[in-house]
Amino acid sequence: MAYKVMGVCAGRKNGNGEIAVKAALKVLQEKGAEVEMINLFDYDILPCSGCEGCTMQMGNIAMGKQKEYHGCVLKDKDDVDQLVTELHTCNGVIFAVPTYDLAPSSVYLRFAQRFLAYELSFLKEIGVVKDDPHTVAGLISVGGSMHDWQPLALEVLQASMFTMSITPVDRLMIQRVGRPGNVLTTPEQVERAKQMGEHIWEAMNTPVEERSWLGDPNDGVCPNCHSSLVYPGDAHWDGVEFPYECAVCGCGGTLGTNPETGKPMLEIDPENGHIRDRFIDASRAEHLNEIVQTRIGFMQRQGEIKPLYDEYKSMEFPTVEVSR
Repeated sequence: MAYKVMGVCAGRKNGNGEIAVKAALKVLQEKGAEVEMINLFDYDILPCSGCEGCTMQMGNIAMGKQKEYHGCVLKDKDDVDQLVTELHTCNGVIFAVPTYDLAPSSVYLRFAQRFLAYELSFLKEIGVVKDDPHTVAGLISVGGSMHDWQPLALEVLQASMFTMSITPVDRLMIQRVGRPGNVLTTPEQVERAKQMGEHIWEAMNTPVEERSWLGDPNDGVCPNCHSSLVYPGDAHWDGVEFPYECAVCGCGGTLGTNPETGKPMLEIDPENGHIRDRFIDASRAEHLNEIVQTRIGFMQRQGEIKPLYDEYKSMEFPTVEVSR
């Protein structure tokens, strides 16, 4: 079978992220994969306006009030639709994103936050999409410092994957590379990027139902997605609650100890700990149900709050005028 892999960079041209992606893609190309690479700075990417057009359409179809899904209202106004359409043809993808203010760069977030209009689990739920490409991903964060200045980078990058039904199988934090080409002074990090290429190849050649995590098995605190962000759980909209939850994948359980490392580890509830696993389509599709139910509840009370809403709409305060 012929495989296709896309590299997606969200940092400066010829920077450390591009070098890492090229190292991984070269491995895949030598194995016979068709490869391509984009840098998001080359494209027009409008921010999500929060218009709710996509979820309103999805909800209408789910409730039988609409037949056809028209997609994002911005799809003909910038390049995102074409990029996502191309991404849907790929079996694998490698993202390399610089870390700013502890988290992924804004140009990547602008791109990723448009994914909701292409939410595969939602579109499958309403019958718009029949086939899932089952794309696997390698995630790379790039920073000038250690983990202490990149604590949200991989987690936020990872959290953007489930909307596209992309399954991460490996992740890598490239550290202390402040200048373009800096990563080449640490050949072990370049070799690790090449290993990611090997892992992407292995995952693509593994049946979907048998795929598993191929990165460091002791990475992170969550044994499901390997995120380092676990927090005391709260009740969900439908009453489901766990003592602790993974902030990225949503799995729930108790907080224990990793027997291999002695460090904290989320012990996922064996009975229903995966009920909110965001990397499972059926679990994410339940979020569409939540959106629909929230919308119904609002519509039932809309008249009740109209006077107060109109009052807030009429409020005006001084703004800031800028010269151009």
